[in-house]
Amino acid sequence: MLHIESAEIRRLLLSGKFGLEKEGLRVLGDGRMAHTPHPFQDNVHITRDFSENQTEINTSVEPSAAEAVETLDAYGRQMQRVLKNLPVREYLWPFSNPPRLGGEEDIPIARFDGNLAAKSRYREYLSGRYGRYKMTFSGIHVNYSFSDELLRAEYCLSGAGRSRSFRDSFYLELAEKASAYGWLLVLLTAASPLLDGSFYAMDAAGEDVFSGMASVRCSELGYWNAFVPVFNYTDIRQYTDGIRRYVEDGLLQSASELYYPVRLKPKGENSLETLREGGVDHIELRMFDLNPLVPGGLDPRDVQFAQLFLVWLAALPGMHLSVQDQVAAVQNFKNAAHYDPQTVPVILPEAAGGPGAKNALEAGCFVLAQIRSFYRKIRKDLPDWVPEVLDFEEKKLSDPSSRYAVQVRDRFSVSFLEKGMERAKEVQDLLA
Repeated sequence: MLHIESAEIRRLLLSGKFGLEKEGLRVLGDGRMAHTPHPFQDNVHITRDFSENQTEINTSVEPSAAEAVETLDAYGRQMQRVLKNLPVREYLWPFSNPPRLGGEEDIPIARFDGNLAAKSRYREYLSGRYGRYKMTFSGIHVNYSFSDELLRAEYCLSGAGRSRSFRDSFYLELAEKASAYGWLLVLLTAASPLLDGSFYAMDAAGEDVFSGMASVRCSELGYWNAFVPVFNYTDIRQYTDGIRRYVEDGLLQSASELYYPVRLKPKGENSLETLREGGVDHIELRMFDLNPLVPGGLDPRDVQFAQLFLVWLAALPGMHLSVQDQVAAVQNFKNAAHYDPQTVPVILPEAAGGPGAKNALEAGCFVLAQIRSFYRKIRKDLPDWVPEVLDFEEKKLSDPSSRYAVQVRDRFSVSFLEKGMERAKEVQDLLA
């Protein structure tokens, strides 16, 4: 729990580092999936996710949300220029939901050779376990670390033991809180209510489907594990040992198969061993949809809000989520992905100090009011963008037409595939 009463803590409150990951599908001019090899072999920041045509940008670490999004957009412009100049021009599909699909074989598994061949074998395993259709969902992950200066100041105020243990405990507590409240980010950034009918049936290709969800990938229709993971946040060893037991019991092939919206990650190689031995470096939020309403797919204000959200969580008293609370937290994420937030409940656990069960809209308004109140108390120490970002997010709940999913449905309904390709071409012409 941050000592927010400290002037030094408040001075360092919004100092931190950002890294972004963005997935997206390469498509041909008619919206069909591209089957060409990954055309960005020379750029270490642009790789592939599940399929050969599912690009993934991994930005460098940046000191602000705005700079992280600028870096993401710069790589996006590089990609667009390459795709524009291919022998057969390709585009980046602007949505989290896939375009027209022509069966499982229309989704080519990423091809890795030599020492990296195990990556392709792992994707073959995922294909068999979950099916390739779900693997076409694309999104954005926001990685954030609090500054070393802030953590050192907090460590000195806390009177804790070893600094390494303090850092791990800080992030474990943060992850537990993010599990209880992270559904709010789904509610505010969901942007994928539409699908091509081919996702459900081959003979429905070209038909527009409204899923009833604001974010299909974050909903119960998205890809989740076949079980609800329960974590032990006591210390890093118990946390990693709990995940390892899921692997040993055959529920997961590896820790990377854990499809959970909040992850703790180490510096360097992302493995349980590195996390256990080297400790936590940053937290990863994995629930952001691609936003087709902005050319780069991500509004920097949403990343700024993610930072405000994490800082607010860090200042809350610690909580202990029971097994029941953790199961409810997963359902909260799924419920917050529904198109109409007034039709589904969100249950805030007693440990989180929440009001219990409310519909998702009411719960979102309640939590945003708590966040607003927190920042209002320290407003003299804050940059001007903080109230502006809070206004931006609050409007999504007070004015339904401001929600991304509502705007996407209004703009791209009726000929979803055709209008989606018009947007893909418009963005490429703008950026390339």
